Amino acid sequence: MQQETFTPAKAAKWFNAREWTGGLQLEAHKSTDILEFSFQYAKNRECRDKALAYLRDTDLEHVSPGKYKIDGDRVYVSIAEGNTKEFDDTRWEAHIRYIDIQYVVKGKEKIGVAPLSKAISTEPFNTEKDVGFYEVPEADCKYYVAAPGTFFIFFPQDAHRPCIRIKGTDTDKKIVIKIKVN
Repeated sequence: MQQETFTPAKAAKWFNAREWTGGLQLEAHKSTDILEFSFQYAKNRECRDKALAYLRDTDLEHVSPGKYKIDGDRVYVSIAEGNTKEFDDTRWEAHIRYIDIQYVVKGKEKIGVAPLSKAISTEPFNTEKDVGFYEVPEADCKYYVAAPGTFFIFFPQDAHRPCIRIKGTDTDKKIVIKIKVN
């Protein structure tokens, strides 16, 4: 996909054709910014393909928690298994240098999604850890259930609030793939 072809209609057609999945059977969540995804994918297809291949080719149920390099600091994965958190123990966050692909392998959690443009910084951005924390007016927030079968993609303009406990599900296993923004 060439950069000059980025229109919402052409991006949606590209996205719905699913060639970008490389055979991955998981679904991208409906909150995904398809236009931004098509732009970022075309900009650095190699890294996106490696990230999606990891989801497709790895035995996610049995891979151990930890941090694994897929392509040096350009693409890496963090795997966590443990307790989800009460709503008040979670925070809105965003990243500048990395795009997040988040996938819950076991269990489920709630994830908040909001435009970063609506967020108010609550502390200085930590450039070393590539994370900023925010508050978002409730009117600008949407919450979704993250469960096996669907992954979320968060771009630098997206604030997200992960790991929120859902009644009856206290734990989950989660994959977070970080893809460096070019």
